[in-house]
Amino acid sequence: MDQQVRRGRKFDQVLAGARLVFLRDGFEGASVDDIARAAGVSKATLYSYVPDKRLLFMEVAKAECHRQAVEAGALIDDSAPVEQVLHGAAERIMAFVLSDFGLNVFRICVAERDRFPGLGEEFYRSGPSLIRARLAAFLRNAAARGVLAIDDPDLAAEQFLQLCKADLHERLIFGVAKTTSSEARARVVEAAVQMFMARYRAG
Repeated sequence: MDQQVRRGRKFDQVLAGARLVFLRDGFEGASVDDIARAAGVSKATLYSYVPDKRLLFMEVAKAECHRQAVEAGALIDDSAPVEQVLHGAAERIMAFVLSDFGLNVFRICVAERDRFPGLGEEFYRSGPSLIRARLAAFLRNAAARGVLAIDDPDLAAEQFLQLCKADLHERLIFGVAKTTSSEARARVVEAAVQMFMARYRAG
């Protein structure tokens, strides 16, 4: 994938225009003409940097996911109550994972796995891996302070991330539901925190 993407003087400009259009119109609704216009470059220039719309989307997705992971990680305060931190992190993670953009990222990673075998791995390293590592570090610290009883912080972090997607993610991915209500999201967040704490609370 990296061999097909050329980074140069206007690459960030192309990426910024693509981000604007993809977030506004989604993957299917975004046209190359609109992206080039938003980026302030010609279509020829755009294609000279990224010759495939899916590759361009994934470049935007990696950058956006990295940004989301950094912002979610910033919410993880080692001095704050564990339940408060988990609640805030869960809300931020769910907001991205269940967004149209996040769902499109997931679908394209799966659909393009054979064509671009490294694509999913690159995306995972750009965001999910970062937030998982930050969350695991927080859990490790909480365990060291005696607040949580966790033998495997990495596994516990992954378990919590999966709890944050319970039911809602699959419903949207498989088209069983088109949207989710704020009440449904709050229900899943609250249940994720409660279940996690029931399993790992010290004492």
